[in-house]
Amino acid sequence: MNASWSDAWRLLRIPFSLFLMPIYWFALSAAPEVTGWKAAAVFLILHLLVYPASNGYNSYYDRDEGSIGGLKHPPKVTQQLYWLVLLFDTLAVLLSLLLSWPFAAMVLLYLLVSKAYSYKGIRLKKYPILSTVVVVIFQGAFTFVMVQVGMGVAPPIILSQNNLLLALVSSLFLCGSYPLTQVYQHEEDARRGDQTLSLLLGLWGTFVFAAVSLLLATALLCYTYWRRGEPWNGLLFLLGTGPVVLIFTRWLLEVKRDPRAANFENTMRMNKVSSLCMSFAFGLIIFWHFWQAAPGN
Repeated sequence: MNASWSDAWRLLRIPFSLFLMPIYWFALSAAPEVTGWKAAAVFLILHLLVYPASNGYNSYYDRDEGSIGGLKHPPKVTQQLYWLVLLFDTLAVLLSLLLSWPFAAMVLLYLLVSKAYSYKGIRLKKYPILSTVVVVIFQGAFTFVMVQVGMGVAPPIILSQNNLLLALVSSLFLCGSYPLTQVYQHEEDARRGDQTLSLLLGLWGTFVFAAVSLLLATALLCYTYWRRGEPWNGLLFLLGTGPVVLIFTRWLLEVKRDPRAANFENTMRMNKVSSLCMSFAFGLIIFWHFWQAAPGN
């Protein structure tokens, strides 16, 4: 593979796509019944095709010179990246059709919206409120429902009030975490004319906004688990995500002392801890469900 193709592959940032795993595990943990092979197929389609295609397209139009999510020193963008994105888009939709046409339609819509976020003719990311609403809906509630559709969960279950409340929770979590991913890019975003939510809120405002959103999400999550007759799920979630609270609080205090602490390294550490802990928490809930359903329990 020559350098231009190698650079294009790096800009797909497949490892960074794994930071979006919690929504998948959340949707899986909320589903009463799933087919194993369908669950695996949905995971692979989203994390190895859909998310990397979105990452690559974003890089193709942004042409970042500074650090971006998953790459401290991104390579130069080449035309090969565009063709790789197109290939990943096509494979994602075709493979999704093997599961169901509604899932494929949702995957296609997700891909189109993600392109509108970056495409120079539309470029939603220039508009701080609109871009945030689009991201938290499509990477949150929409993806939550999309995962369950791909797994073959029955429509009445997906559209039930409690399930839709959990979908809303996923968007609230995104609402809290999304601005935090922008705190180290204020200078580059301002240079490009992209008025991100974090830039609009300012450094300290971003952290306050994130804290309030994450607190609301956790409260609604625990309330919904109580409505579903699953109070233990709330306790397991709090147990699994305890380190996130500690890391976030420590980072917030560091930024208050020195704004330079809002850098790439600390942002990526926050992303990693948050993603791993939330995935672990929902994994605990899935294990708890299996244990309860086992004969003799």
